[in-house]
Amino acid sequence: MNWIVFTYSLTGKSSSSPRVALWRRLKRQGAVSLAGGAQLLPEREDCLEAFEWLAQEIRQAGGEAVVMHVQQFAGLADSALIQLFQSARRADYEELETEAERLEQELGTGEPASTLESLERLRRRHGEIARVDYFQSPAGTRVTARIRHLERRLLPHPANPEIARVPVDAYRRRVWVTRPHPHVDRLACIWLIRRFIDPQAVIRYAMEPGQDEIAFDMDQAEFGHHDSLCSFETMRFAFGLEAPGLHALAEIVHEIDLRDGLYVRVETPGVEAVLDGWRQAGFGDAELETHGTALFEGLYTVLAPRPS
Repeated sequence: MNWIVFTYSLTGKSSSSPRVALWRRLKRQGAVSLAGGAQLLPEREDCLEAFEWLAQEIRQAGGEAVVMHVQQFAGLADSALIQLFQSARRADYEELETEAERLEQELGTGEPASTLESLERLRRRHGEIARVDYFQSPAGTRVTARIRHLERRLLPHPANPEIARVPVDAYRRRVWVTRPHPHVDRLACIWLIRRFIDPQAVIRYAMEPGQDEIAFDMDQAEFGHHDSLCSFETMRFAFGLEAPGLHALAEIVHEIDLRDGLYVRVETPGVEAVLDGWRQAGFGDAELETHGTALFEGLYTVLAPRPS
């Protein structure tokens, strides 16, 4: 496989602070160190960009930096390199697991608010590690399960909803209608319709549906809020959609739309900030639909488990 190698040197006059800051950034990026101090990452666009930015900053500070593409290392198999990455992530996950154990022991002894804050920090750190777990360290599965266990104990998840299943075929080649100025729930529904139900679906924006149109997320809609569920969740259950990543995506949409504190996900604030930026920019319905579809497709791609 292909790799990216990053080597650098700082001037002798440099204080320890830039060196420590650089080390921390390399660690956050998930780089592993080879003999001689060279830093290694798998050849990916985001990894290459990270190394190139670091190289530019080092050169601007008077140091030297080189970014190299390597196909094979003499005397060092790809499997050995992958083990280096998995070992590094295993150490990160073990540290996180220790924090999870501490939180489990504190359950019932501390303030609910502080406990939830600890869980949020735990989830945020887990997300940071998982982002650079390029080769899916086996330790990650164990820690993920432990965090999910904590979530079930700390967060009051609703019971399984009683929503009647509907056949996907009956909703193809139809016109769907929802209110103008779509926000998070409607945009997520539009993405869901086009992604899993009918890629050629026609979406119309109006205050009332026309004859034979399928209304969603509006008054008297066929697919709307149901008890404590947002429209996206209602539609997901109605069509029996269980694709990997949809559950996590539904949690983000639910929290932004209903703000009931039921789900704590590290991605939520960023998604909400993007949506708010579109609102302040005055995007029209067509722009919101286009950008929203791209946003949720990107989120789904990231949240769905990667093939091993």
